[in-house]
Amino acid sequence: MENKKEKTFQFVVVGGGIAGVTCVEQIPSADVALITAGPHIKAVTNYKQVSRTLEEFDVEEQPSSVLEEKFPNLTIIHSAVKSLHTKSHCVETADGRVFGYKKLCICSGARPKLLTQDNPYVLGIRDTDSAQEFQKRLSKAKRIVIVGNGGIALELVYEVEGCEVIWAVKDKAIGNTFFDAGAAQFLIPSLEADKPQAAAPCKRPRFTTEEAAPGGSHIFTADRSSQAYGHGPTDSGSALGPDWHEGIALRGAEQVSHRVSVEYQCEVEKIFTCEELHKSPEQTLRPECGDWPVYVRLTNAQTFGCDFVVSATGVVPNTEPFLQGNTFVVADDGGLQVDDHMMTSEADVYAAGDVCTACWEQSPLWQQMRLWTQARQMGWYAGRCMAAHILSEPVELDFCFELFSHITKFFNYKVVLLGKFNSQGLGPDHELLVRCTKGQEYVKVVLSGGRMVGAVLIGETDLEETFENLILNQMDLTPYGEELLNPDIDIEDYFD
Repeated sequence: MENKKEKTFQFVVVGGGIAGVTCVEQIPSADVALITAGPHIKAVTNYKQVSRTLEEFDVEEQPSSVLEEKFPNLTIIHSAVKSLHTKSHCVETADGRVFGYKKLCICSGARPKLLTQDNPYVLGIRDTDSAQEFQKRLSKAKRIVIVGNGGIALELVYEVEGCEVIWAVKDKAIGNTFFDAGAAQFLIPSLEADKPQAAAPCKRPRFTTEEAAPGGSHIFTADRSSQAYGHGPTDSGSALGPDWHEGIALRGAEQVSHRVSVEYQCEVEKIFTCEELHKSPEQTLRPECGDWPVYVRLTNAQTFGCDFVVSATGVVPNTEPFLQGNTFVVADDGGLQVDDHMMTSEADVYAAGDVCTACWEQSPLWQQMRLWTQARQMGWYAGRCMAAHILSEPVELDFCFELFSHITKFFNYKVVLLGKFNSQGLGPDHELLVRCTKGQEYVKVVLSGGRMVGAVLIGETDLEETFENLILNQMDLTPYGEELLNPDIDIEDYFD
């Protein structure tokens, strides 16, 4: 392989996503190659440092030529990676070319963990192409089933209109990755409420909800023909804000504005085509099921027909092209293990973003979650480490890994997550303080030993910087007790 090298670069980065592009941007003065399969790259725009660890930015897809114009030392190679040969320090691309490297960073991201492979009715959403495919299919759909309880699922169930949505979650509450049951209850009315149009005004009907019995279903509908597999009071919702992503209309083929049925504590047992279902001797259909292209049987004994299924059950690190013939140490979640300099177990090979798993001794207030923010942070830090190592300069673990922090938006609410926001890894002696104003804000503080170790802020609370400081400073808050969340006390001034 050594004699086949077309060229040897000082740095080679694989992957044109946020981690890879940010990594490239940190090594501007060297001979760098970016290997990416597509013609576009993901760029960070409108970056804003909100506080010491919190950051906000947009992700924009741009032609790769934009990056080449910005960095004259950069060579972009448009091809997928076929194999990696760490002993000879070279990468072979899918079109048969071979490139050498002195330092390599793998930023190949992750792919959707599909419920089943090679089923045309099961779609995973991860990138621009799959999002466009989803939009295309949705435009002709009357009902879809969304399986999963993470970020993608939360975004989709709120955004999809003109199509009935069956949402299957394995947990007792929605958004279990990010929230506790209290925060989920705060957000639930948003599935009932109208979403005002961002562009043209549109008069929409009000939504109603019928609460389900434990282990049952919630149905939120805009056509006033709500159903429930349980009994409970009916409550009206309230109007909410615009779409989470502008420019992409997620509208189905029906006139109904918004209808979501949540199936709790269940998973997919089997997926049938129409033909398979009718041939199945043990399967009995309710008359109202009707004829659909595909059917989903859940573990709660419910069967739903639909136009297609969205698999939003997490991701799998994209490690395949790099493992064969090498001796990478792979973590339990399938990611390439990296140390506190983003180095893998193979010499001169680094990794960043969703493809890697942080295996250094971590801060008690930080955890890895495969999010845009951490992809950018890891890519940035990996680029700095690679450049420093070439120059034999020391580099310390970046401060962003001291405290987990993430800003996002769910159901049109601003959401801030800090530290051990869901009491991750804490013992039974931790304490929770909660303040909730229906339709406005939800504030949860996690205390351990009288010190703040995590927080969830939903809505425009303006508490993120104050709480971030209290978590980082580890001040003993025992004397303040529940007054910490007293709305009549200006906590920002109190701890300023």
